[in-house]
Amino acid sequence: MSETIDRADVEHPGQGPDDGRASTATGIALTVLGVVALIASFALIVERVRLLIDPSYVPSCSLNPVLSCGSVMTSWQASLFGFPNPLIGLMSFAVVVTIGVLAAARVSLPRWIWGGLAIGTLLGAIFVHWLIFQSLYRIGALCPYCMVVWACVMPILVIACDRALLAGSDNQFFYWIRQWRWSLLTLWYVAVVILALARFWDYWSSLLP
Repeated sequence: MSETIDRADVEHPGQGPDDGRASTATGIALTVLGVVALIASFALIVERVRLLIDPSYVPSCSLNPVLSCGSVMTSWQASLFGFPNPLIGLMSFAVVVTIGVLAAARVSLPRWIWGGLAIGTLLGAIFVHWLIFQSLYRIGALCPYCMVVWACVMPILVIACDRALLAGSDNQFFYWIRQWRWSLLTLWYVAVVILALARFWDYWSSLLP
């Protein structure tokens, strides 16, 4: 039945019924993304605590001069609000996992839940883009665990916005966005990779034979 509803929404936007239930696949995707990001956030907290205990400690995610969690963790950007940024992730992604599990169980969630998730994730995405800029052009290093979080935030935003705004909408612009949402997300990944390659090309090229 859910597959029929989803197809109806795609083929005839605004005409498919929406009882607040997402597809099981949507719920599973949210849960997996939330768990992965939650683990990465927890790992960052653990590494930060170890670094505070022993300033000479080399974080497990400090792999080379470019992929260096230590350089990022010791920057002011890593504690923008007066506490380690990953604490925000621990709280936020726990909510994502909860919503994902409920959605996977085919629980009917009010539209305001999806709207709240979309707004919260949008704010998170804005913060992620600020961190990407700071990492590339101010700190001059990339944190692998942070990049895992970045990679998870964007598809969560796509899913949340799809449920909150796009599904069942008869707005042609929203319909176009929904049709191309995963292609746009792929382009975002490609753009970030290209920026990282260009910014640190001197180092990457030195690794080539």
